[in-house]
Amino acid sequence: MKELGLLFLKLGVIAFGGPAAHIAMMEDEVVVRRNWITRQHFLDLVGATNLIPGPNSTEMTMHIGYEHARWPGLIVAGTCFILPAAAITGVFAWFYVRFGALPQVQPFLAGIKPAVLAIILGAMWRLGKAAMKDWTMVPVALGVTTTLLLGTDEITALLVGAVLGMAWLLAVARFRSGALFSAAPISLQLLAEAANGDVPLWKLGLFFLKIGAILYGSGYVLIAFLEGGLVHDLGWLTEAELLDAIAIGQFTPGPVLTTATFVGYVIAGIPGAVVATIAIFLPSFAFVAVLNPVIPRLRRSPWTAAFLDAVNVSAVALMLVVVLQLGAGALVDGSAWMIFIASAAAALLLRVNAAYVVLGGALAGYFLELLFA
Repeated sequence: MKELGLLFLKLGVIAFGGPAAHIAMMEDEVVVRRNWITRQHFLDLVGATNLIPGPNSTEMTMHIGYEHARWPGLIVAGTCFILPAAAITGVFAWFYVRFGALPQVQPFLAGIKPAVLAIILGAMWRLGKAAMKDWTMVPVALGVTTTLLLGTDEITALLVGAVLGMAWLLAVARFRSGALFSAAPISLQLLAEAANGDVPLWKLGLFFLKIGAILYGSGYVLIAFLEGGLVHDLGWLTEAELLDAIAIGQFTPGPVLTTATFVGYVIAGIPGAVVATIAIFLPSFAFVAVLNPVIPRLRRSPWTAAFLDAVNVSAVALMLVVVLQLGAGALVDGSAWMIFIASAAAALLLRVNAAYVVLGGALAGYFLELLFA
């Protein structure tokens, strides 16, 4: 339990770059270095988190904690991953309220971004080899990648890829076995298991509890919820304050949902920060507790196993698109390319721990900024 807590405390401090980067770091720590779970089961967990509301990478920490130590592990892993990000965001919120501005961290971020990109690339390569079991997975991956690049949102692309991919994989399996038109019953029990300052603190908590319970998709979806609810409907924040809150979420490590910590502090001080943080993450603990015991049973059914395989390939395709999109925004000059190539060599060839890759990228970005300023 101590090792579990320390691991996710560390990841909560260094996990920059969004969910894909967080999951890449977790794969390196729990599959490659510690061998706590197999790469196939890790992929199944990644696929499952894409099908429920909430922050994917935070829910992955809870899944890993549950696998390692059941209920206590789920709570310890999830809490330890959230706490550092919430604490760092809280410090920024205090700084913002006290001084009316945010500290300058851009030189460090300039180096962190290409380093994180290299970490995602390494994880995508390893998970892709596990997910692409044979040639039948290729059409699923290509289809999902194409739809994502054409602008389809992540949830739609993943669900369509999973359903159509399941049908494709089952059809191929039956063709190979000579039973193309046979029927495979779906267990109803299995499906049932799978389905299972002036602002009052209770009102603030209820607002973020609702977001945590229904939030699908990327951080941009969170921004839409906050803008519509906090600025237009409730009038708790101004547009300028919301933009500053979003900026904090972008350059702090850990889950982007700790933006709620910043918002809660601005609205109602430390109690508001605590209530908002607990409320937005609480549904994820419940969703993972219900879903995790079901996943091994899904793997035993031909239908749901094919569904999981299709979801896993779709998730790897999503990581590929994330790499391409982040690369377009991060690799903008020679310094960024230098950091990316060095980080990729460290992560892929030398197997350097992700924490050191991120730290090295941050320092390189700072010193290159001084050198070329």
